[in-house]
Formats: sequence, C-alpha cells, structure tokens
Amino acid sequence: MPAMSVLDRRHFIGTLSAAGLAGLSAPSLGVQGTPSAPAVPAVGTPPAVTRTLARFVRDIQFETLPAAVVKEARRTLLNWTGCAIGGSRHETLDAAIAALSPFFGAPQASFLGRRERADILHAALMNGIASHVFDFDDTHLKTVIHPAGPVVSALLALAEWRPTTGRDFVAAMVAGIEAECRIGNAVYPNHYDRGWHITGTAGVFGAAAASGRLLGLTEQQMVWALGLAATQPVGLREMFGSMTKSFHPGRAAQNGLTAALLASRNFTSTEVGIEGKSAWANVLSTKQDYREITSGLGNTWEIALNTYKPFACGIVIHPTLDACIQLRNEHRLTADMIERVDLAVHPLVLELTGKRTPQTGLETKFSVYFAAALAIVVGAAGMRDFSDANATNPTLVALRDRVTATVDPAIKEEQVRATITLKDGRRLTKFIEHVVGSLERPMTDADLDAKFRGLVDGVLPERQSQSVMGLCWTIDSLPSAAALAAAARQV
Repeated sequence: MPAMSVLDRRHFIGTLSAAGLAGLSAPSLGVQGTPSAPAVPAVGTPPAVTRTLARFVRDIQFETLPAAVVKEARRTLLNWTGCAIGGSRHETLDAAIAALSPFFGAPQASFLGRRERADILHAALMNGIASHVFDFDDTHLKTVIHPAGPVVSALLALAEWRPTTGRDFVAAMVAGIEAECRIGNAVYPNHYDRGWHITGTAGVFGAAAASGRLLGLTEQQMVWALGLAATQPVGLREMFGSMTKSFHPGRAAQNGLTAALLASRNFTSTEVGIEGKSAWANVLSTKQDYREITSGLGNTWEIALNTYKPFACGIVIHPTLDACIQLRNEHRLTADMIERVDLAVHPLVLELTGKRTPQTGLETKFSVYFAAALAIVVGAAGMRDFSDANATNPTLVALRDRVTATVDPAIKEEQVRATITLKDGRRLTKFIEHVVGSLERPMTDADLDAKFRGLVDGVLPERQSQSVMGLCWTIDSLPSAAALAAAARQV
C-alpha cells in the first residue's frame, strides 16, 4: 500500500469495519529526555471550529449511524459497565464517597455496583472514578484517550434524571466519543507530551457534547457547552500511579455534564472555546491541527478505532505482558529458573511505566519491571493481580529486580522484544509485533463477555450480572436507558 497522508489514513481507517482495521498503529509519541515533538503551526483552520463541531453533535441521529458504529458502541458500553461495577468497591471510591457524601444532593442517579445514590453530578464523578481505577477501560490508541469514562459516566447519570430511549443514548454516546477523540487528534502528541492526561482534558468535551445532545441543546447552546468544557481541563500525568489518576475521567464527566446543564439555561461562553487565540488548543498544546476536528464529520468515526484492554494496567506495558505470558506458557517457566529478563521497549514505556520499586497495587500498574515478573510468576494481569500484596510479594520482587528495560528506537509502541536468560544458559526470545487487544488482534465479543464476568464476579450475583450484560448488548432497543443503571445497582 502506498504511503498515505494523515487525512487519507484517517479516511481509510474510518471507512473500514471494526473487524477490518488491520495494519494500522497509533502515531509516535514524544518522551521526556528526548527531543519533544516540535511546535506545529495551526493548520487547516476553518472558520468556527467549535461551531462546526457543535452543529454536528446537535444533528447526529441514531438512524444515520452505520451498523458497525452501533455495534462498537455496544461493545464500548459493555466494557465500561464492567469496569465501573468492578471498580465500585475499590478503596479509591470508598475514600471519595466518604469525603463527599455529606454534600450529596437528591438521590437522582446510581453508583453502579453499590447501594448509594446521589445527585447526577456526584454520580457522574463516582462512576467515572470507578470505571478507571483498574486502568482496564477502553482505549482510543491514536491518542491513548479512554473515551467511555468521561462520556458514559455523565450520560448514564443524566439518563436516570431525564428519561431517554436507548437509541438516543447511543447517539449521544457516539457523538461524545467523536467530539473528545477528534479534539484529542488535533493536539496529540504535543499536548500529551506537555504532561496533560488527555482522557481528562479532552474527555470533558465528550461529556459536554454527549450530555448536550441528550438535553436537546440548540446549536448556540452546544457552542457554549463546548466553551464551558474548554475552560475546565483536568488531568496531569504526574498523578499516574495514585488515586488521582482515576479522578480525572470522573471529574471530566462531572465538569462536562455541568457545562451542558449550564448551557441549557443559556449560560454563555466564548464562541471559539477550542480554537480561539487564548482558548483550549492554543493554551494547552503546541500543535493544533483543526482538520482533525472538522474533516470527514459523519463519514469517519473515531469509535471504530476503540480498543479494549486484556490487562488491567497502563497500555504501554501490554506488549511486555503478552510476550512474557507467552514465554512462560510455552516453556513452563518458573521464577527460580530465570537469571534475568531483558526488554527492548519504546521510549514511552520507561517514561510512563518506569517505576523501579512500586510499593502499592496502583503503582505496580505503572512498572514495566513488575509487569514482566507478574506475567512470568502468575501468568495473568487482571484487576486482582495488581494488588498491594503482590507489590511486596518476595517472589515477585526478587524477579522484578532481575528485569531490565532498554529503549530501542526501532520498537513501536505496540511492540516489545523480550529475552529471558535461564540459569542453565538458555536464552528465550519473543517479539510482539501487534499486542493482543490491538486493532490488529482485537478482543472478540466473547472475550468482552468473559472480561465483564471477571470484573463483576463478587460484586453482583451471577443472574444480575447476566441481566446487565444483556442490557448492554441491547441498549439501543431499550425504551429507557436508565434500566441499565437500575439493573447494575447492588440490591
């Protein structure tokens, strides 16, 4: 295939079905300690970027969505729901509820997997935190945005307060994901390289757009909602490995929902919240390619590029986990057989997951050294494997300390070369070209069902879990989208 421009590539990707997106990977990412991505002059600046996007979001209709887009929306919803229910009992959410429950308003919306209810703004916050706390949620690989966290957390809370059909819910969800990912495309990777957590900073637009679509905002009100979202960016990458990382999508959901509610009452903002001289894109990034926001609206769909994690941790160490699990299983490895593990990785791996001696379960999610040891010793990397107990497990710690990771400029983000040297002198090598869970090796519907059950097991009874799963797969046929939230509450 001949080389394609960025726009050609996006058109090519967007017109393929979700099952046929092979051979395409996310753009290279700049890193600390290396020359960062250079400033890029704003290009393709059409008049009224914010208004163009607002008009598209306002006008989107379920009936015009391609079948593949609707299918991916169901898959995204199932994955988000499982993550939110699975994370509902984490100590992070317990702490958030303990701190803020004295200030909850009327019980308008549910906390998935729990008995508590609160006003829709706090429900959006809490479900957003729960859905991201395991780092197991969906990923738009082109920008590393986790799209559903901000969007669905806001949307489901709003749907409990304002009656809406499943079809309108799906249309709003797709609109929100389209808005946040297109805005992310316009500034990535430079925006991310500056230290922003793009799920929070771009996710607020998705939550505002989705909520505004469900509220029936006019074009002008939608412009104001996007402007209000633009003035509320949240999320610093410095917070990775702490409870605050999961706060980012939760707050983005809450802020975006707030923006839409304010705009619905004609609370005004600038007309150019995204592209203005002192607005979001120009303040938060050294790159602004507005064609990524406006070109191909309604013809290409970012949700078609969504992926789902098989491992509950930062996505840049998924190739390491994939390689080490394969080597473990193929050669029946145990920790006491291994002299050392050498990893050749993309630069972003050490920038984001270079924690040498993680002390907590949350920190282990950002340690490529721990991940390699976990893959070999346990043979899995689910939500229960990245635990406080495993962070200090003597066997894991001893093997972790025998792992080295070296940057190889030839290695792409989705790749790794893992070499295990055994004490008997043998050297075992595995190169991962495309990691499991990528567009090239996607999780199937059956994989997502199994992942959902694993997340929800122990939180909801099996019969209730099956009911929730069924509602996710049939969301667009429901007369009331709020039925999903009701079914997912602890009884």
